[in-house]
Amino acid sequence: MKAKSGLRAMTALAGSALAAASLAGSPAQAQERAIAFTDATILTMAGETIEDGTLVIENGKIVAVGAEVTVPADAERRSLDGKVVMPGIVDTHSHIGQVAGADSSGPIQPEVRAMDSINPLSSNIAKARAGGVTTANVMPGSGHLVSGQTYYMKLREGKTVEDIAFAMEDGEAIGGIKFANGTNSMRGSGGFPGTRARSAALVRQTFVEAQAYCDGEKKKRDLAKEALCEVLSGERLVHFHTHRADDIMTVLRLKREFGFDVLIQHGTETYKIADKLAEAGVPVSNITLDAPGGKLETMDLRLDNAGILERAGVLVSIHSDDPIVDSRMMLREAAMAVRGGMSREGALMALTINGAKQMRLDDRVGSLEPGKDADFLVLSGDPLSVYTHVEETWVEGEKLFDRSREEDLLMATGGYGAGSPMEASHHHWEIAEGEGGQ
Repeated sequence: MKAKSGLRAMTALAGSALAAASLAGSPAQAQERAIAFTDATILTMAGETIEDGTLVIENGKIVAVGAEVTVPADAERRSLDGKVVMPGIVDTHSHIGQVAGADSSGPIQPEVRAMDSINPLSSNIAKARAGGVTTANVMPGSGHLVSGQTYYMKLREGKTVEDIAFAMEDGEAIGGIKFANGTNSMRGSGGFPGTRARSAALVRQTFVEAQAYCDGEKKKRDLAKEALCEVLSGERLVHFHTHRADDIMTVLRLKREFGFDVLIQHGTETYKIADKLAEAGVPVSNITLDAPGGKLETMDLRLDNAGILERAGVLVSIHSDDPIVDSRMMLREAAMAVRGGMSREGALMALTINGAKQMRLDDRVGSLEPGKDADFLVLSGDPLSVYTHVEETWVEGEKLFDRSREEDLLMATGGYGAGSPMEASHHHWEIAEGEGGQ
């Protein structure tokens, strides 16, 4: 079922630029000497918790992890006695980077790309790192039936969108596509639907037309249909914003009819039909808190939703929908899910490996295993304790957040406006100069 992750719709030109960024200019290339983190409690998300464990990284990758590890003779050693190490958080639904998507010209715009609107110097990217996020699915909004292509971001420091792309080795950027149903896209004017039935009909008709295009009926290049061809072939994952149980069942009908792979986003009432989702093998990206100010579709929101899904056998992740939930609060979201009946292990997996599996990124991120990207967190204590802080965030072997640095502490504790794009840029260059710059 696992489809090819690379997405040709990002174009060959973007691919070549991303290849240069991910292979030649990656921050990971600077970390050539092995570093051994010793004496830590290590939550690998791939097996049992390791007490007094050692994590060895080199060249941006994990070399070894375990209770008994041979450390390279020339490795830098660092004791983390009393600390906890866990994989970086994989946020399956975020809007960091000042992202935008489709406009008011129509309800279905699959050709729109989030990557063309992201500001990589936005301070909320640094704030997300302060919360432990190392990979994020950055999505356009949900006011359209199809609002555009999502962007899988690696939270490196970078000046361009290419610098922070989660790219394949050949440079192809990875992302899904955002669909929505329910009231967000129901406007009843300007070509937008006014009812749930009309919403579903418009999506079905769009897929029928795309099928003809994909089968060879191409009079000229159509960017919208190209993206939908990738959906129909399984190359591009559908991230479907949907809340009510009846709307979620509409998504399952569409999936059966057209055969696309889907991840339910939000899924406020998924607990009502958990057995149907388990039977269909459809995963859920869940949010513990939602819709400040009150949204009618979330009236039946329950704290035990994630736990009910877990027990039903549904693959569940936890997302922020930042700024709905600040990315710095994701560990707290997991703790709340446990309060609602989710298992402790399940909640931690929902922050890490489950989201990586859902987005087909688990060969590189989501757990601490040899060969995977060196994306991890150093915590002051139990990740589910309200007293615990993220002390360090490492992305591909580079420490990009350190709570002991004054400017990073601001990102961890400041209010909504903490930092600015200019400050983030200055911070980037200060680090570069401090590590050998002129």
